[in-house]
Amino acid sequence: MTDSAELPAPLAEIREDFLAVTPQERLQLLLEFSRELPDLPERYAGHPELMERVAECQSPVYIFTELDEARRVHLHATAPEQAPTTRGFASVLAQGLEGLTVEQALDVPDDYPLGVGLTEAVSPLRMRGMVAMLGRIKRQLREKTAA
Repeated sequence: MTDSAELPAPLAEIREDFLAVTPQERLQLLLEFSRELPDLPERYAGHPELMERVAECQSPVYIFTELDEARRVHLHATAPEQAPTTRGFASVLAQGLEGLTVEQALDVPDDYPLGVGLTEAVSPLRMRGMVAMLGRIKRQLREKTAA
């Protein structure tokens, strides 16, 4: 598992918050994150075809990354309110990656989702979806910087 010292500060803080509580409290924290998922910008609202679906997630999760002029990352995600686990993790990534440089985001370990202490509380299938979300984000960032 990745040491928090190797992570960008926002993701390290999120990880530490999860690891500081019991597994049951981690689910509650994930539920809180689900309620904090930022709204989509108007240009994406109602247009999931503009975003990429994360097929590994049981629930319909769509993501899209943008880079600003300074090559800072902005992640947009949507997931149904009826899927708080998936929605919560999309929010963790949206909040944890917001404003990072492309390089910082690409350096986030692929196993980050496994290091926040949710493996005892969330099914392996849901964990696979969380890892896939991060993988899609990184692939989109690599494609945008290669173009």
